[in-house]
Amino acid sequence: MPTFFTTVFDNASPVAPLGLIVLKGAEKLGKLIDSYLVSWYNKDVGFKNPRFKKDTFIIETQCPRFSTGDGKGIIEESVRGYDVYILVDVGNYNVKYDFYGQQNSMSPDDHYADLKRIISAAGGKAERITVIMPVLYGGRQHRRNSRESLDAAQMLQELFHMGVRDVVTFDAHDPRVQNAVPLMGFDNFFPTYQVLKALVANFPEVKFDPKSFMVVSPDEGAMNRNIFYASVLGVDLGMFYKRRDYANVVDGRNPIVAHEYIGLDVRGKDIFVADDIIATGESMLNLCSDLKARGARKIFLMATYALFTKGVKIFADAYRKGLFSAVLSTNLTYLKDELAKEKWFICADLSKYIAYIISSCNQNKSVSPLLNSADRIHELIGK
Repeated sequence: MPTFFTTVFDNASPVAPLGLIVLKGAEKLGKLIDSYLVSWYNKDVGFKNPRFKKDTFIIETQCPRFSTGDGKGIIEESVRGYDVYILVDVGNYNVKYDFYGQQNSMSPDDHYADLKRIISAAGGKAERITVIMPVLYGGRQHRRNSRESLDAAQMLQELFHMGVRDVVTFDAHDPRVQNAVPLMGFDNFFPTYQVLKALVANFPEVKFDPKSFMVVSPDEGAMNRNIFYASVLGVDLGMFYKRRDYANVVDGRNPIVAHEYIGLDVRGKDIFVADDIIATGESMLNLCSDLKARGARKIFLMATYALFTKGVKIFADAYRKGLFSAVLSTNLTYLKDELAKEKWFICADLSKYIAYIISSCNQNKSVSPLLNSADRIHELIGK
């Protein structure tokens, strides 16, 4: 059992009965989280008060839609006095609903609207409400340039005024967006330990020393997360500078003209590249080609959210050409079904980590031990 388990449940005393609401599209992850919570609260923790013990903490809800596309939120049981955690995956485009006789895919806007419907259905009766939103809605539109909307900040403002106490997210594109709601909690977690654990389990031959291993940032925006990996592993760090064409906009962003590498020689080393998302993945594969041309050995690509917006074929082709050894990601958002068949794709399960977060918050305990994964990584590498 992890060393911080005793910290989470030492003198355990929940502030209120726990309730978990899982919105449409997050059911798979929600069930895994619930299984851990049931095990801990019913067996390992052994709370004396029976109202804290349940066969499931999931509170049934639904968000039905009329044929016109209008919807509503329904909570099937009372949440009065409950400490409610709402899990929502705004990135799951595979959820469908009927719209004028046609099947329509739910967009991030649709998922966010359902979240607000469920909060509204609670009617202010819950003791407190925490939203667990791994993919932060509007997170990529995190700052304003000229006359633009500021979607993430607007979302946080709305949730705050609806009575949400805290928002839990993972690897936010720019966590400074929390400045929009200085009086609301905003916790930004990173899956660093879980990803490295998956890497070690699948590639036990990898040596984490400066002569054999190196971390490379794909761009200047990803430097912080790559600095952490390099620092905690005690290896060198390099980076790519993305030169963009700021005179044009393609798919909502300025296209990349060239990647320029800055750093030490990568020849003969295993390379670890971390980013928050893989969208089309084209820039990642261009990076791999450059690193291979410079003599890199194995290349491990990591993204908290592996979206593959243009499919996985280009990655499968690149893997067959030997451009990279693995793509590591998480189950924090919907993953394409075909990824399960690809041996180059490795998924790190974050359900247990989220269950620890919920348990800590439910008892008003500090989440600092969960935010700092350095000690657990050192123990992992030491083994």
